[in-house]
Amino acid sequence: GRQGGPPGRRPRGGQSQGGTPGPKVSPKDVNNYPKAGLYDPAVLRTVFIEFDTETWEEDMAKFKDTDVEMPATVTVDGKKYPMVGVKFRGQSSFGHVPAGSKRSLNLSMDFINRDQRLYGYKTINLLNCNGDASFLSSILYSHLAADYLPTPKANIMKVVINGESWGVYSNVQQYNKDFLKEYYGTTAGARWKVPGSPQADGGLRYLGEDIDPYRQRFEIKSKDQEDSWKALINLCRVLNETPPRDLPKAIEPILNVEGVLRFLAIDVAVVNSDGYWTRASDYSIYLDTSGMFHIIPHDMNEAFRGGGPPRGGFDGPPDFPGPDLGAGGPPDARSQGAPQGFPGFGRTGGRGGFGRTRPPGGGRGHGDSTLDPLVGLDTVRMPLRSRLLAVPQYRTRYLQYIRTLAEKGLTHKNLSPVIAHYRELIGDEVKIDTRKRTPYEGFTQATSPLQENGMATQGSLNDFIGKRRSFLMAHAEIKDVGAVDVEQLTLPKQPTLKRNAKITIAISEFLASNKRTNRDPQGEFEDWIELFNHGKTDIDLSGMHLSDDKDNLSKWKIPSGTIIKAGGYLVIWADEDGGAEGLHANFKLSKAGEMIFLIKDETIVDQIEFGPQISEVSSGRLSVPNGKLEKLRPTPGTPNQSYK
Repeated sequence: GRQGGPPGRRPRGGQSQGGTPGPKVSPKDVNNYPKAGLYDPAVLRTVFIEFDTETWEEDMAKFKDTDVEMPATVTVDGKKYPMVGVKFRGQSSFGHVPAGSKRSLNLSMDFINRDQRLYGYKTINLLNCNGDASFLSSILYSHLAADYLPTPKANIMKVVINGESWGVYSNVQQYNKDFLKEYYGTTAGARWKVPGSPQADGGLRYLGEDIDPYRQRFEIKSKDQEDSWKALINLCRVLNETPPRDLPKAIEPILNVEGVLRFLAIDVAVVNSDGYWTRASDYSIYLDTSGMFHIIPHDMNEAFRGGGPPRGGFDGPPDFPGPDLGAGGPPDARSQGAPQGFPGFGRTGGRGGFGRTRPPGGGRGHGDSTLDPLVGLDTVRMPLRSRLLAVPQYRTRYLQYIRTLAEKGLTHKNLSPVIAHYRELIGDEVKIDTRKRTPYEGFTQATSPLQENGMATQGSLNDFIGKRRSFLMAHAEIKDVGAVDVEQLTLPKQPTLKRNAKITIAISEFLASNKRTNRDPQGEFEDWIELFNHGKTDIDLSGMHLSDDKDNLSKWKIPSGTIIKAGGYLVIWADEDGGAEGLHANFKLSKAGEMIFLIKDETIVDQIEFGPQISEVSSGRLSVPNGKLEKLRPTPGTPNQSYK
């Protein structure tokens, strides 16, 4: 494991510094906020992490690039949470930070207990804000973007490890099923994270039909299914190979273009130096159950900053180009070993270069308050910009969002109170924080309020906000477009389900722990669910779904043309063996107990809730459909028999 690494780029507000032991803190020394939400901006909550070893930092560093987590007891607001998994997270925020200094942490509340949550959330991300003396980049990004699209929430938490204060961290919401449920009303669908590096290539280029090149660029976070990858490949193909005049008709059925334009506008407006515009990475992708793709912000901690060299530079190997930050460079910049189709590759000056070429408005790949909002419009590595913004109506809409952000969002009226609030809330803690990477003077400078004459302290957040807004409002292509009214996000609501007694199908029996009793067509002992048609007519199950998740009632679609004759039975194997002979649902049953739903459209056909199960003993109803749940002898496909 790496114990440190080279220093990162100079943080705004002062040079980096090493960490030293912090003051001792116990739960009785802090305020508790049991009624406040996890991301409530009004409170500074303390999380206590207790490892059973003093070498926890060294041990976690060794396992940084594995799936191993360190078990710990976590205490928040006086409540203890046992067996929480803890590990270091991030790349540069780990490798560029020496041992003993603040590194980013990931807490898995459900490490052992799958139902354990902290105020409704199973994953906690605590970011060290490396290079951000203000600690507020992610918070300001989230505050600004939340009115435009689903965005991870963020606030500040104090961390105490083995009784010692490690100072304040940015607490940023994880992109997982909890996030999907909150913003999309379901946990279903496919999720990808687009990991970042200076040579990243996750901009959605079309790389052919083979899945492997996409696996190298996109990290799937949901179940790895071939159909999900095929849909992603199709998105890339349509995006990259459809002529601009035909693109709206082809792309709008599969991509939430309006949301993407908002994402692109925010990404550039706040000069997110870990953003899509600079590295074609560091964002998230969601494919919903209707087949629509959504682009979601991910890495927000390098926004609202000035220029500076990127960590590690952008000098990738010749066959793996780094980011093209401009709209095209001079001919000589395109002729120095650039891979075909990557304009702007080279090491000379010019508006469109990268590598050692200065992009417009800022140093080598980071940009500053004068970053051109039309950067990268002919960059094939970033087709969300180069292809979508080649469509006239999309370009106009994008510029309108930039104007709206500058006029209404990127203002001192909107953002200065947020800065002032957190300056007051965390200022004393930052002052005594011995593990932070920048001196306290960096924090006070970065969060400096406006002066009485309305002027901002040079290098402060307020300074950046004022300069960025002025630049955008005066931009030649933005000053003549009007702002638009942005619809506020409304959280989805689950449909109200009602029973339909006219559909004579019931869940008659199931076996949730089958180790030696019944074999599926492949000869394997698997869980199963039995449906029974208690009516007098045959029933076509087309359009019905089975699920074991109340938040995802359309989890498994029963194949079209599946019919149960009157008085007949149907056995479905709950084993995740899709594609095999027979009917195989894409979920397994829990021996510990759960629920099974049979759904048609927004109607409950039947549902069963069961507790802990005994191996080789099934459960079901002797009297269908209204009988009580009883222990049975497993009889899949035939009438039920009592276990007694």
